[in-house]
Parts: sequence; structure tokens; C-alpha cells
Amino acid sequence: MLSSKNLFLPANGQPTVGPTKDMVLGCYYLTLEEEGCKGEGKLFSDIEEVLLAHDLGLVDLHAKIKVRTKTTVGKSKRTKLLETTAGRVIFNTALPEELRFKNEVMDKPKLKELVTECYHRLGLEATVKMVDDVKDLGFRYATRSGHTISISDMTIPEAKREILERVDAQVDKIQRQYRRGLITENERYVKTVELWTQAMDEVTEAVAETLDPLGSITVMATSGATKGGFQPIRQLAGMRGLMADPSGRIIALPIRSNFREGLTALEYFISTHGARKGLADTALRTADAGYLTRRLVDVAQDSIVNAMDCGTKIGIWVRASEDEGIGTSLSERIAGRIAARKITRPRTGKVLVRQGEMIEEDQAKAIEEAGITEVYVRSPLVCQLHYGICALCYGNDLARGGLVRLGEAVGIVAAQSIGEPGTQLTLRTFHTGGVVEGEDITHGLPRVQELFEARNPKGQSIISDIDGTVQIIRQEGVRKIRVSAAEVFKDEYPIPGNHRILVKDGEEIEEGTILAQRGKEGSPRFNQIIASEGGKVFNEKGCIIVRREKHLEKEYEVASAARIRVENGQRVKAGEQLTEGSKNPHHVLRIQGREVVQQYLLEEIQKVYRSQGVNINDKHIEMIIRQMLSKVRVKTPGNTDYLQGELVNRIEFEEVNRQVVEKGGRPATAQQVLLGITKAALNTESFLAASSFQHTISVLANAAIEGKVDELRGLKENVILGKLIPAGTGFPTEEEEAEKEAAPTEMAMAATT
Repeated sequence: MLSSKNLFLPANGQPTVGPTKDMVLGCYYLTLEEEGCKGEGKLFSDIEEVLLAHDLGLVDLHAKIKVRTKTTVGKSKRTKLLETTAGRVIFNTALPEELRFKNEVMDKPKLKELVTECYHRLGLEATVKMVDDVKDLGFRYATRSGHTISISDMTIPEAKREILERVDAQVDKIQRQYRRGLITENERYVKTVELWTQAMDEVTEAVAETLDPLGSITVMATSGATKGGFQPIRQLAGMRGLMADPSGRIIALPIRSNFREGLTALEYFISTHGARKGLADTALRTADAGYLTRRLVDVAQDSIVNAMDCGTKIGIWVRASEDEGIGTSLSERIAGRIAARKITRPRTGKVLVRQGEMIEEDQAKAIEEAGITEVYVRSPLVCQLHYGICALCYGNDLARGGLVRLGEAVGIVAAQSIGEPGTQLTLRTFHTGGVVEGEDITHGLPRVQELFEARNPKGQSIISDIDGTVQIIRQEGVRKIRVSAAEVFKDEYPIPGNHRILVKDGEEIEEGTILAQRGKEGSPRFNQIIASEGGKVFNEKGCIIVRREKHLEKEYEVASAARIRVENGQRVKAGEQLTEGSKNPHHVLRIQGREVVQQYLLEEIQKVYRSQGVNINDKHIEMIIRQMLSKVRVKTPGNTDYLQGELVNRIEFEEVNRQVVEKGGRPATAQQVLLGITKAALNTESFLAASSFQHTISVLANAAIEGKVDELRGLKENVILGKLIPAGTGFPTEEEEAEKEAAPTEMAMAATT
């Protein structure tokens, strides 16, 4: 619990401590560069001379100067002439010598990077001291800067009136078209909202151009000292813009005024919707986020680091995320992972990371700079451990750095890392005061729940089941998409030399046709080769090939409101979207398989969080997806003890099959199943944990009927019985494990005597 020992967030490895608000403002102001300041162009022999000149009032904080600085290269110390500012020299005096010289404007993201760098290079104590020194410096110069805020700082741009007049004329034109019956009510609404959204963006740009780049408001917005960036300034000096009504639908009548001018009675009334909705959301949706966390904890509570290495050779391909503007770089996604294959430079073949090594942050950056676009790494999704997870598949401990320790309750960490920002997602409408910004975040949390529960999504898109060519059909007001493909199949029949061929080359035959025959009917040497499928005959040396074409065709009915994404004659692949909307994860699993649905769920969940500026490491979401895909449904039991339709653990199923095959038996077949987190939690191997979650009576009744045994491997079942949890300090040592395994045999021996 000690703050100086917990500097990093377990959710993403970023520092929890770091300058905020006034401290950021002070550091940003201190490191700014300005033209034409007092003392510009002066040359100084060392840092002390700069500090003296500034104290004597000869050099301004923002003046461009040149100073000779000392740098350490290996064991030798060198000096270098650096163009910087007096303020930056002062800022660097607060940093440890090893981190100097930071010659850039220090905004909030840069300060966070500085804390991370200090921790990795110099350790915990140096970081704690540096953060404290930067805090004092930030507060001092925030005061010295004299930055304040007043109503006169809100400069209303002159271009605002022109923009509004132009958009008014365009809206009137749309209104006239609607009255003449040229466009529908929905088209009128969509076009009007589009125009006003564009107007809001133009006014925001005009506000940014009007404001003084070194003025109080601009500095507060661009430094990262305030939460909303430029959005609050748009509302203060530009226009409040479009609002949403209580149902979340955008009101096509915008608020033209800003807070400087003041709102009219009607505008004030329109804006109350957002405020009320924000307060209602705060009360109602916080409970939703809490419930999501509870379900996530229940599904992942038995995921503990139980071994160093599961021995798998499989990994997953990681690429940079493709979200426009809000994506995550490749280096961010692979740092702290274990390489599943060696990573080499494309041109030289030089090894950057060996197989089985952890990818450090500097190595991750080198991989990205080398032009490598995808990396094969270990992941919780491919861990072959039956109970819990292995350290190498998990990777680094984000809160502490270094490889994760044995006994770490990584499932709980994952659940809390995903659930905790869920409360932020719900409160987002409250922060923006109901101003429309693309999508309201109430779509955010329900979307996350929809994905984790593996429900059929709202606004589901049609996806193609087969590879083929698209044909769009319109019949009697109904739209259909037909995907057709022709596949060629070949059947080969080897013909022994003593057989007589009965079919001709190029002949079309039917199923059951006799291709070749030996001897006469009734004789003991009589033998026939019969075609199992029809097709065209090709007679090759010692072999007959029957070639047939199979026409596959799938037809999909399209809802009237759906937007089609494909065109006539377009080639599509299986799993490709034919209409706009969200894919059904069950369909993705059925058509494209387990790897694709894993990637789809990960990207879609991350998209919601990233759009709100929430950074969660991929491995936490992968931990939950692993639990969702942990079961398979038995299709044919073979020589195993499974029953048809039974849900069984995938890794256990593979192990049982392997043993059956070794004994010469027939293996079982199964189909991968995607379970929502609630179902996955109820289908867990521990009946105590499942009964404490939901449907207590039915879970316990089923456990009694089936004679289930709870091995007490997770956290909840041990807490229920008042035992030490098998994680952290309670993680069993090898000696304790050996004793535990020996205990049942001793009891059995005692029972027989």
C-alpha cells in the first residue's frame, strides 16, 4: 500500500505518480521557447553561469541561448555546445545527472515518459526523489508564470458569424427540399446534423487560431494540465454545438451561443438534457461497471501463475493496431512479451531478440525502427497449462517490471484492470456535459459487455460463409446478397496392371460407375474399382482421375435499413462483412476459427477503451478471452469416456485424446465453443466458486448429482472454506506440493488397514 513502492499501474505499466495540473503547467511554462526574449543568442560556458545570469535578470526564461554541457560517453566525459533555453537548464537541475539533458517542451505525456525512464534506468529511490523535485519546480514556476483565467481571455473569433450564416443558408435549403418532398425526414435530419457537426469543427479551428499561442488558456489546454484539452475552450469561446436528447438522439438544433456570450432560455433548456443524463448515468451505470468487474473476477479468479514454462512452441502474431488516430504502436504491444521465434533485422539478418527472451522496451523500439510489421510472441491465449498460466506465456509483471513471479494472481489483476476503467467509461457523458462528440460513451460500456458476454450484437452485420463472387439481387422490394463459388475436386483411383479399364478418357460418369475390373463375375479373382463420386474421367498412367466441379451458393436477405458494403461482381473471402455493422463473434468462430475470433474480440474491446483514452495492456483482455474459449463441445466420443454434447476443458480434451491414440484407440472429436463470461464462470471446474457466483441451488444440486470433487485450485473456493489462498505468500512450495500428493495415498492405506 505504500505509495513510494507502487509507482506503476498494473493495467498498463504506466507511472501512477507523476506531475498533474499546476505542476504540468509550471514545467510546460518553464521549458517553452519564445522569439525575441531578453538575452537571446548569448553563449555560456556551463550551467552554473546560465543560472547566475538568470538570477541577475540578464536572461529571460524563454530566451534561446547556447550553453556547453557535460555528457558521459562510456568512461570519458565530453562537453557539447547545446542550443536551449534558460528555463530548460533550470528544469534539468531537478533531474538526476544520468537523465540530463532534456532539451524539449515538457508537457504531460513527456513528463510521464521521464518518470518511466528514470525508474528503468535508476530504480525506485531515484524516481521517488525526482518526482518530488519536479513537483516543487512545477508549483514554483506555475506561480511565477502568473497564468490565470478570466472571462476576457475568451476571445470570440470573428469568423464565427460567417460560419453560422453560411450553415444557416445550407440548412434552409435542406428544409425547402424536405418540404417539396425531394428528401425524406431521415435524410433531412442526417444532413442537418452533418452540417452542424462540420460547423462546430470550423468554429473550434477558428477559436484555436484566434487565441494567443502563449496565452494562459492555450498553455493550459496544450500542456495537458487540464482534462478536456480544447473541447472546453470551444464551449467557452466558440459555440456549445449539438446536444443529445434524453434518449441519446442528437437534437438537430444546435446551441449557437458560448458561455462567454451566455445561453438563451431555449438553449439552456436544451443543454439540461445532457446534464441530467450525466447525473443519471453516474448513479445507474456505475453499478453496471461494478457488476462487470464482479463477473470478470469470477471468470478469471483461478488464473494464477503456476509454472515457469508450459513448453508450448505456439505463439500469436502481434501487429500495430489499425484504429485511425487512436491506435497503439507495435513497440507498445510487444514490450514485455516473450518472443516465440527469434526476431532478426530484415536486411542484415542480425538477431534482435532470441527465442524465449523477453522483449525489453528499447528492443521493442529497435524492432519497430527496423521496419518489422508483425512479431510472433507467447501469449496467455496459447498457454498449454491445464490449471492457471505459465510465466513465459504471460510475460512481464506490469506493476513491478521483470518476469511475472510464481503465485501471482494474474486473473484478478486482469479483471480489475478491465473493470476499473469501466466506471470512467460510464461517467464520460458527465465530464463532457452532454456535448455530442461522435458517439456517446453509453455505447461504450454496453458494447464491452456485449463482447465479453459473447451476445449477438446490436446492428449485426452479415458475413460471408464462403469465398466467392457477390451478386446483389433486388426482388419485390427485398434485397438479397448471393455469394457463389465453383470448387474443383479431384478423386484419384490407382489402377493395378492386371485390371481392365472400362471408361474412356473425357467421359462424363455418375456415382457408382465401374472404372476398372479384374476377371469375370463369379470367379474368385473378380475385383471392381467403383467411382465414389461422379465427374469427368482423365486417364493418366496407372491412374484414373475423376474431376468434378461443385457449385456452392449462399443467399442472405438484407434488412431495409442495412447498408451494403460490397458491389456486384466483387470477390469476397469467407468471414468478410457484406453489410455495415458489428460481426457476430459466434459466426466468426464458426467460419474463420479460434485464432481469428480471439483477435476480433481483442481489437473490438480495445477499440472502445482506446476511443476514451483508456490504455489497457492486451494481455489482460487475452486472459479473459482465454477463459471464454477454454471449453469444447464433444461431437463424437470415440474411445474416450466423454458423452456426446458434453462441455469439456480444451487442454484436458487434447490430453485425453493423445492418451487414447497412444493406446491405439479412436480419438474423440469436438467443436470449439465461445462462452460469455457469465456462462464460463458457471462452467468452471470448481462448484464452490460457481455456486458463490449465481444460481447457487442448481449449481450445488448438479454437483451433488454428478458427484463432483472440488480440488480447491482457485481463490474463491479457498476463501469460502477459510483456507489460505494458493497465491502470493500462500503459493505452495514444491515440498508442500509433494506432501499434498502423498496425503491421499496415506489416507487410502489407513482406510484399508
